[in-house]
Parts: sequence; structure tokens; C-alpha cells
Amino acid sequence: MKTSLRELLKQLRLSGLASSLEVRLTEAISSRLTHAEFLELIIQDELAVRKERLISRRTTGACFRDQKTLEDFDWSFNSSIRKKQIFDLAAGQFVRQHRDVLLLGPPGVGKSHLAQGVGLALIKSGHTVLYRSIFDTVKDLLHDEAFEGHDRVMQRYLKPDLLILDDMGMKHLPKRSGEFLFEIIMRRHELRSTMMTSNRPLEDWGKLIGDVPSATAILDRFLQDAELIEITGRSYRLRGKAGIKDESESKTGQTRSPEKAAT
Repeated sequence: MKTSLRELLKQLRLSGLASSLEVRLTEAISSRLTHAEFLELIIQDELAVRKERLISRRTTGACFRDQKTLEDFDWSFNSSIRKKQIFDLAAGQFVRQHRDVLLLGPPGVGKSHLAQGVGLALIKSGHTVLYRSIFDTVKDLLHDEAFEGHDRVMQRYLKPDLLILDDMGMKHLPKRSGEFLFEIIMRRHELRSTMMTSNRPLEDWGKLIGDVPSATAILDRFLQDAELIEITGRSYRLRGKAGIKDESESKTGQTRSPEKAAT
């Protein structure tokens, strides 16, 4: 490739096209491609590179704890998890409909892996995602409010197509947590989708947050049109550990309606 052409492509920021152009020129000659066919191929190359970069940026920006995929999940370990149901979430219909999802179950059954796997799949299909533990979420908002950055940080939580709030129930939350969580849920409600995971029953949320009225308001708004998925069974992380009993011997997972869950 001529140096002048390479510089022109660089100025136009067509690095994907530049990297494949020599190969495509050879292909065009050997396959006797028309000008239109050749142009289509090099444009496809540029678009493919741009898509890969966008996915990479969005994956980094999502702040996943681990880049877990649904393909990596051991579906045979826990038969209570309905694979089709999770892959339906990964297809993104609930995000396009601005609905919410709550994954409930004891520690170790794969809730965080599944949530991150769904999030990564949605990024690959063109959506924006932010993943945060519930404790880090509250810490972010408490810290930045003290430095008059509340609105800026709140926008970070309001902007993505899907917000994943993980690990509800792992720790008791600081004071005023309920206010911040309610603001996030309220302002995202019916505009953006939120997915939460919890290892504690819904009736315990008031104690965890330290604010029963806020917990009630959060659940009332969040569960209005949410898909509630309960996962039971053995802990994947504790598999093979002698002398450790499973938290649940149930072999059946189920999805309950929000109305039933709130009672």
C-alpha cells in the first residue's frame, strides 16, 4: 500500500479498512470482484473493527467484577436454573421494554455469574450496561455527595440501558442507603432496566437497608413489572467441599409473580 494512501486512511480514521486493504485488493483481483463488491467488503471490514472497539469500550465501562459469559456457566451443575429463561434475558427483550429483573437465591448458586453474563451479552448486541455491587453503589453516592458530586455520579447510574446491582444482602448498608437506592429505582423506573441480585428474602430488605419505609417503596416500585427468578440448590463455589451441606436441597426453580413475592 502506498504511504500516501495509508496516511489518507489514517487521517480519516479508517484503521479497519487500512489493515485489510492489501488482502482485499488481492482478493478483488483473484476473484474478479466488481468495484461495488470490493467497496462493500472494505466497508464491512471497517465497520467490524469499529464494532469490536465499541464493545471493548463498553465492556470496560461496565465495570464487571469478572467478565463472565453465559457460555462459561456450568448449566449441568444446578438443574433448578432454567437455561432458556436466562438466554431470553440475554436476548434483551426486557431491556427494550424497560422492565426489571430480580435474581433471588442463596450464596454460591451463580446469580452474579448469570447477571454479568446477561450484561455482557447485551453489550455485544448494542446496549450499554453498568455493573456495581450494592455496597459500592451506596459508597459511590455517599462519597460524592460529600464533595458536591451527587448529580454527576447519579447520572452514571441513570444513563445505561441496564444497571446491574449485585449482592443485596451481603452486608448491612450505611445510613441513608435507602434514600439513594430509592432515587435510582424511581428515576430509572419505566425508562431504563435494572437487574438486582439478592441472597436474602424480600422481607429482610428493611433491616438490611436500615429503613423499612424506603425498602417498602423500593420493592413496590421495582417489583411493579419485574421478572422475579428464584434459584435454589447447591452452591457451585462449595462443590466438592467435604462436610458442607447445601443451603437448599430443593431441585426445582420457579418464577413468581411480583404480586406473590411482595406478600
